[in-house]
Amino acid sequence: MAEALLKVDSVTKNFGGFTALSEVTTEVKSGERFGLIGPNGSGKTTLINCISGTLTNDGGSIIFDGQDLQGMKAHLRTAAGITRTFQIPRPFHSMTIIDNLKIPLEFVSASGRPQAEIRDEAMSILETMGMAEKADEETSGLTQIELRKLELARAIAAKPKLLISDEAMAGLTGNEVDEVTQILINFNEQGMTIIMIEHIMRAVMQFSQRVICLDAGQLIAEGTPDIIQKDKGVERAYLGV
Repeated sequence: MAEALLKVDSVTKNFGGFTALSEVTTEVKSGERFGLIGPNGSGKTTLINCISGTLTNDGGSIIFDGQDLQGMKAHLRTAAGITRTFQIPRPFHSMTIIDNLKIPLEFVSASGRPQAEIRDEAMSILETMGMAEKADEETSGLTQIELRKLELARAIAAKPKLLISDEAMAGLTGNEVDEVTQILINFNEQGMTIIMIEHIMRAVMQFSQRVICLDAGQLIAEGTPDIIQKDKGVERAYLGV
């Protein structure tokens, strides 16, 4: 059994008198495909924000690759190997597609690395996304799926040990969902640990080896996709029955 790359231990987050996360404990194994589900307002994004450093947890601990992340700024967590996508893609619209990738590549590269090498690596990532022919175009003309792929590409360019894919498939067709799912599986097979947060149940169940479900800031279920889909607590959380 692979060792835990990420350990979340009794993590709590409050916003005033509202408890968004209440002593959530879980772990993600190195090389795992891990699903995070829950109805709107369940605490999924709050948990991801605490892991990535956008928010600071009020209680508990988050250990990544043996290092306690308490007090570590978001950009340092990225340098340590945690990257994420956002629900709304945020490319630099004044730049070309390939220049959007050069920024994270340069962030994680040794200083003085030749620009030609960085461009070649960016092109390689775009090829895996099926977007190499658009490398020198600006982002303004991209379709919804191309924006989603670029968002993923930018996260992958930072060379993460852990990639957090947050709603990467929102607004996509069935075939496009399958395409993005396969891209994520391909990167996982190359050794990348991935957490998928997704409302499209078919995708998260197809992708994940293990899934947790949050509801009202609490972890209510954890197990394989088959177990989660049959869990009565998960059914109540989503359907209110």
